[in-house]
Amino acid sequence: MRIVYVTETYPPELNGVALTVERTVRHLRSRGHEVQLVRPRQPGELARRDDEEWRTRGAPLPMYRDLRFGLALARSFRAQWQGRRPQLVHVATPGPLAWAAVRAARSLGIAVTSDFRTNFHQYSHYYGLGWVEPLVCAYLRGLHNRTHRTLVPTQAVRRELARCGFERLVVVGRGVDARCFSPQHRSAALRAAWGARDGTPVLLYVGRLAAEKNVPLALRAFEAVRRQRPDAQMVVVGDGPMRRRWEREFPAARFVGALRGEALARHYASADIFLFPSLTDTFGNVVLEAMASGLAVVSYDAGAASEHVDDRDNGLLAPPGEEAAFIDAARSLALQHPRLDWMRTRARQAALHASWPAVFDRFEAHLREAAHAVETSDARSACPA
Repeated sequence: MRIVYVTETYPPELNGVALTVERTVRHLRSRGHEVQLVRPRQPGELARRDDEEWRTRGAPLPMYRDLRFGLALARSFRAQWQGRRPQLVHVATPGPLAWAAVRAARSLGIAVTSDFRTNFHQYSHYYGLGWVEPLVCAYLRGLHNRTHRTLVPTQAVRRELARCGFERLVVVGRGVDARCFSPQHRSAALRAAWGARDGTPVLLYVGRLAAEKNVPLALRAFEAVRRQRPDAQMVVVGDGPMRRRWEREFPAARFVGALRGEALARHYASADIFLFPSLTDTFGNVVLEAMASGLAVVSYDAGAASEHVDDRDNGLLAPPGEEAAFIDAARSLALQHPRLDWMRTRARQAALHASWPAVFDRFEAHLREAAHAVETSDARSACPA
């Protein structure tokens, strides 16, 4: 198929959505699809507009100066597609670029699908703007309900969005590269550099350092662990607007910045317990990466954890929002560190069932079905309940 893939985030930006989008585009091209990637131009990048990639104008997000949103008009998309009409338009993020692409596609009768990847409407609570949540939710609902299908990562997200009036929702899941993320990358030298001996519990957080990620809860859990295990270590992988503040507030934790590739894999595998305190992530790819690396997980019973963590088998789950329970779970695992091997093995085994090929097969099937339904004017199939 000829596919236009629209996203506001893409490497060199470093976040879960950008990396998943990059992997998805690479997969579609490997399967023989003609994919034009449409994304904002990053600072220092040259302009580009050809069959493989269109880099639009962009501007920084107000609260995330290192992230950008795209700027293009619907008529710009329509003009481009008059000469080379795509069979399907897929929008991965809900910014202005997506709106322009959706309007253009619908006006030309082109199939359009979307991903729901981020609970942006929930972010407002972490910035003192709780009153904005209904408006943001309405914005997201308006965009996604204009597409023929919205792809979501879990059944829980599907149920939540359906309650909020989102339509035509299908579950595709998420995967993990279990060869890249593996216990085989465990490094005694790296642990020694952290000040960790064989019996030292090392807690790990990986992700963006921003208010909506709830990272201070993980850091407070570490402090609780340290009161009973003063030798415990905490490693924080990631960057973001809150890094400097949290480094000052939690000096015992080790902040190492954003990592990719082998360095990231070593950091995962060299830790013991993964802390994931977020309540705003629709999934949280880092949970699967940690499990594939052989880490026991402490998380709220939401997102990826609700799908893949079996409480008391490969990790511990706390009821959403109950911070004391989250901290107690982290402390419990750290204090039984010498007996965690079985739990870490079970985490690895669970992650092996989440393969990217199966996820991509479902994703590709939904794109084909939506395109075929629109081409044949089968509205019921194009817009399933």
